[in-house]
Amino acid sequence: MEWWVAFLWITGALLVVMTIGMPIAFAFLAVNLAGAYFFWGGVAGVNQMVLATMDSVANFSIMPVPLFILMGELLFRSGIAARLMDVLDSWFGRIPGRLSLMAVGGGTLFATLAGSGAATTALLGKILVPEMARRGYKQPMTLGPVMGSGGLAVMLPPSALGVILAATADISVGALLMAIIIPGLMMAVSIAAYIVIRCRLQPDLAPRYYAEPMPLGRKLRDTLVYVFPVAAIVFVVTGLIFLGVATPTESAALGVICALVLARIYGPLDWRMVRLSLHSTMITSLMVLMILSGSSGFAQLMAFTGASQGLVELATSTSFSPIWIVVTMQLVLLLLGTFMESLAMILLTVPIYFPIIEALNLSPIWFGAIMLLNMEIAAISPPFGFGLFVMKAVAPEGTSMMDVYKASVPIMILNTIVMFIMIFFPAVVLFLPSLAAVK
Repeated sequence: MEWWVAFLWITGALLVVMTIGMPIAFAFLAVNLAGAYFFWGGVAGVNQMVLATMDSVANFSIMPVPLFILMGELLFRSGIAARLMDVLDSWFGRIPGRLSLMAVGGGTLFATLAGSGAATTALLGKILVPEMARRGYKQPMTLGPVMGSGGLAVMLPPSALGVILAATADISVGALLMAIIIPGLMMAVSIAAYIVIRCRLQPDLAPRYYAEPMPLGRKLRDTLVYVFPVAAIVFVVTGLIFLGVATPTESAALGVICALVLARIYGPLDWRMVRLSLHSTMITSLMVLMILSGSSGFAQLMAFTGASQGLVELATSTSFSPIWIVVTMQLVLLLLGTFMESLAMILLTVPIYFPIIEALNLSPIWFGAIMLLNMEIAAISPPFGFGLFVMKAVAPEGTSMMDVYKASVPIMILNTIVMFIMIFFPAVVLFLPSLAAVK
């Protein structure tokens, strides 16, 4: 059988089972078992597929995923997130679009704690959007900044999706986490600048309001009490990786310990809270591990049928420059993002894309960072981006899906600009990994 026929059968079957609503993990499992039976020689092939998927989850590099999830659960359930928002509120003062800027600042801080875009969007949406609507903020300044800030969790350590991508693509987790820091901060700055500029041009979008002044001494004290401990966790998670003192797994474990300490100091750390955090972490981690194992089997199936090698030869035989091949790959991802969830996109495309990147002698770390940003854009891309539905779920009553779509467009444009900067100026991505003694 020609490689392209096998490729069409395998990917077509996967898209079909996803379209009918089968969960991602089971979709990969079904296609992998059927493919192993037909392409690998019946029952013996199925047995080989089972062994391959078992090996994929017995991998030390994916240990940070459940640890990062647990760290975020502990910090959110302890109430630290709400206190951080209060401190930010005291500093922004009378700046135009103050609450929208709080969404950006809060999203940046929470991204370093949770690593989950959906969790950050839901939290900021529940805390800020109703208050913003009550004060007369229009939807472009409520829904858009919250969705954009939620996506920062994908592009700032400890990005759970980044760890999954690195483990799936078999690249350094620490190097990828370092590579996304500068682009993530660029995203935050661009959204903040957009808010300030648009609020000055259209003051009716974010009416000014005057909060009671707070003494500087109290603001400094609150910052020292509530922000500095969180900054310490950020250093534990990212700084130790950068300095080469700890692996991502070790720094994630230390982050969990720090989260427990902060939860004990600032919140009700009891057995009920710990049990709920562990339960939620177990459910999410099990889902992630099932998806990872399915993706690994899918990659082996593609390699065995010759589809991976055929795609590599096709890409390298074209007259296009490597950069434009990368741009074309991103356009395909954006198209997939209109109807697929980010995890499914990564697991579907990594086995196809990364062999091509290696054949073109391009940096897999650089390409992985670009893919992650594309995942963030896909999450808020109409009509079926996952972030759009999270935003709709926590938006005030009366908010239509079309309102959410319209609010997401400016954020998508800003993030696309950042992505093109990453593509055409690779140093933006590779600067920090080149300095770090990453393990």
